[in-house]
Amino acid sequence: MFGIGMPELIIILVIILVIFGAGKLPEIGSGIGKSIKNFKKATSGELEEESAPRELEKPAAGEKTEEAETGKAENEKET
Repeated sequence: MFGIGMPELIIILVIILVIFGAGKLPEIGSGIGKSIKNFKKATSGELEEESAPRELEKPAAGEKTEEAETGKAENEKET
């Protein structure tokens, strides 16, 4: 293709590994895969409309929500 053979690809992968580290590689690969998928959808004309925002699920009895916890903390600070 561009004269890139196996040795060149290995060198590029080693450089990427050194720059980003082993922990970030799965996140980078996932992001690249999603962007390629979105690009293919856009170029083929398959536009998917975003569905309406999901309603917040009601917490089960006895579960605390983050809003309730922060509200309690604010009330305690005021008193």
